[in-house]
Amino acid sequence: MSSSAAELGIWRTIADEAGWESALWAAALRPAAERDETPIFSALAPESHGLGLESIYEGYLLHYGRPRLFAPADSDTAMLLGDYLYAHGLVRVAAHGDVAVVADLAELVSLCAQLRAEERAGDGAAWAGTVTRLGADDPRLETARAALRLNGDPAPLLALAELEAGAGAVGRSLALHAERVD
Repeated sequence: MSSSAAELGIWRTIADEAGWESALWAAALRPAAERDETPIFSALAPESHGLGLESIYEGYLLHYGRPRLFAPADSDTAMLLGDYLYAHGLVRVAAHGDVAVVADLAELVSLCAQLRAEERAGDGAAWAGTVTRLGADDPRLETARAALRLNGDPAPLLALAELEAGAGAVGRSLALHAERVD
């Protein structure tokens, strides 16, 4: 996280930078009192990736759920803003210089898009399993993602996430996620 991001905090950084990037994104910002600044999956990951993860997850919510910081006027704006936040989050993560983390997150976004296109469940498990093993080059992660991708089985991803972060933390993240997605 840059020093300015550390000073401002994750949520304000996401909101401010989006607003500076585009008047359209600034117009889509919720008033500060209406924003939900609850971390969902970044709570399961290294703190250094919090800003990038929350940016990507907010983009995901703009595509598939109820975003915490933004309330775009229409679905086209929501889609474009979601894409911007996906890309901006990946840039934030890439700034740490770990290509494996970027690859894990790209695989996560791809897997979740597949699940959504096929109207299948399991995106919460994909998020939880992936963020707990970011950049670890862990063959268990790919095996677990394959079980979801090919067989619709989220159990290996959930087990991996719980092993790494604990059942309570994973359960909390999944419950918060369920409140946000359609």
